[in-house]
Amino acid sequence: MSKPTSGDFTKTAGWLDWFDGPSKPRFVLPAGSVDAHCHVFGPGAEFPYAPERKYTPCDASKQQLFALRDHLGFARNVIVQATCHGADNRAMVDACLSSGGKARGVATVKRSVTDDELQRLHAAGVRGVRFNFVKRLVDFTPKDELMEIAGRIKALGWHVVIYFEAVDLPELWDFFTALPTTVVVDHMGRPDVSKPVDGPEFALFLKFMREHENVWSKVSCPERLSVAGPKALNGEQAAYRDVVPFARKVVETFPDRVLWGTDWPHPNLKDHMPDDGLLVDFIPHIAPTAALQKKLLVDNPMRLYWPEEV
Repeated sequence: MSKPTSGDFTKTAGWLDWFDGPSKPRFVLPAGSVDAHCHVFGPGAEFPYAPERKYTPCDASKQQLFALRDHLGFARNVIVQATCHGADNRAMVDACLSSGGKARGVATVKRSVTDDELQRLHAAGVRGVRFNFVKRLVDFTPKDELMEIAGRIKALGWHVVIYFEAVDLPELWDFFTALPTTVVVDHMGRPDVSKPVDGPEFALFLKFMREHENVWSKVSCPERLSVAGPKALNGEQAAYRDVVPFARKVVETFPDRVLWGTDWPHPNLKDHMPDDGLLVDFIPHIAPTAALQKKLLVDNPMRLYWPEEV
């Protein structure tokens, strides 16, 4: 049954609803693990979706997110502002404030944001801003405006999250490498996993990380990148097995600059909706040792989002 969108909103036709019966992962997460990339949607009746949005999701509340956190075995969340809410961060902020200190946030802000507003976001738990360059999801924002925002949030100790697709990295390179903060790449820059892991396109992404030590990467969202899909061929192979070589390469090459998240509630998917328990079971295939798993899931996100506790 399709999940509702509340308020004066109708869910975009064709987008799949998140799966509300996730399996219990076989992989036991290290104590203190952080789901470092997830979202809340609405509820629309309380936190309206943005007029300029490219899609309308079904509602996905903070209570449902926190229930998933506990079911999967995570201790904390990093809640990233969803594009369907634009620069209205109220739903994300409300979730952070309701988390009992177990959530941090990544906001979307405009050039017009005041210093007082930035301070309020910081007090609520926001520690970064997101710049989205995926053209089908957002309208273009001038790079000088984004650079101005980056300069302002640097003073707060925040970082910039960038979302782009692999083919666009060459044209965005100069802008990305000029950012004055820590830079966190969503989903490895969305590599084309049908191409070789040692091919020129992914090599450019690895060069980007290797030459710029302020660049981190989320090794998340195999369900968005995979051609093979969620079916494991046997017990030894992972679901989304074609993504494994790419994510494992990043984890093993840059173990101190990687993060992982569920991406719940998985916006804009049309093909299949992933089982979040299965996504957790993907982790040991890309971080095969206990030491790498602890860096990926505990040490790195804590250093970035809760440095006062490290």
